[in-house]
Amino acid sequence: MKLPGQDAIARQADEHLVTHRVALPRRVVERPIRQVAKRLTMALLVLVATALLVYADHDGYNDNSDGAVDFLDAWYYATVTLSTTGYGDITPVSDSARLTNIFVITPLRVMFLIILVGTTLEVLTERTREEWRLNRWRSALRDHTVVIGFGTKGRSALQTVCATGLKKEQVVVVDPSSKVIDAANADGFAGVVGDATRSDVLKRAEVHRARQIIIATQRDDTAVLVTLTARQLNRGAKIVAAVREEENAPLLKQSGADVVITSASAAGRLLGLSVLSPAAGMVMEDLIHQGSGLDLVERPVIKAEVGKSPREVDSLVVSVVRGHRVLGYDDPAVARLELTDRLITIVRATPGRQVAPDARPLPRD
Repeated sequence: MKLPGQDAIARQADEHLVTHRVALPRRVVERPIRQVAKRLTMALLVLVATALLVYADHDGYNDNSDGAVDFLDAWYYATVTLSTTGYGDITPVSDSARLTNIFVITPLRVMFLIILVGTTLEVLTERTREEWRLNRWRSALRDHTVVIGFGTKGRSALQTVCATGLKKEQVVVVDPSSKVIDAANADGFAGVVGDATRSDVLKRAEVHRARQIIIATQRDDTAVLVTLTARQLNRGAKIVAAVREEENAPLLKQSGADVVITSASAAGRLLGLSVLSPAAGMVMEDLIHQGSGLDLVERPVIKAEVGKSPREVDSLVVSVVRGHRVLGYDDPAVARLELTDRLITIVRATPGRQVAPDARPLPRD
């Protein structure tokens, strides 16, 4: 099956000139070469202004070699004065020239030094600090979570996993929009600007060392290409991808996704459930809203629960994960729990009697 727009995505993936960068949760300073060039230009302007001032009042200066100060001498005097070299071979002798040195050239000298020395060192130090911070981030990044696409789906997925205890330092967001990455940085997440269908962009996000990858792109064809690229770079990571159309879910499975969520169908099922039972719809909405009300939690079986049935456990068990199978709480195969089993339970995340995430009244029949 050929997905709509797949040719366009493939052409984008073949392009060689793609801009991408890593953005940690902090503003990245400008490149040092450009910063130094700006300050050199400013210093040159100060030098030109000083030389013109000296030449305009050249009659008030004395040159020990020939007594006269020409245009070249004015440049020479401005250079040795601003750099604080001060050979003393050209000196101001008139009152006007000395006043100009006191109130004009001396402040220009200070400004010159600040521009060339103070600001330049500050920029280089900041850039070095940023590079060191980026290298340290790369070396420490292991078993992290990569989120590709920071739209509504990506944000909601991150909110859910962070509500379970995932640290923001262990999350990397990949998106082609620099504004989106800036928003991710503002939320405390590191980001990579670039096309996630390209392997070099995913390598910058350290996908090959990630534990789990969440693919929440806006288009299904993009999701397929990203899944293929991510699976090629990381064979062991858990990949969860979202698609709009249910017919594209098998293609994503074949591309390497472990779990595929059909966003349109899931929303439609929730709508249908809310029509049949508004209360049940509110409970389902609360269950998928992690961190408030009631939460679905997967946990291992403890020793005290071994040998018991799911009904005898203190927690409200809805399913049992045994091996690679997910079995219902009433399945005869899990009549007795084993130590290697995992339980999917419903727990209360926030105190109170309210079940739904808000206080909306139920519609009357």
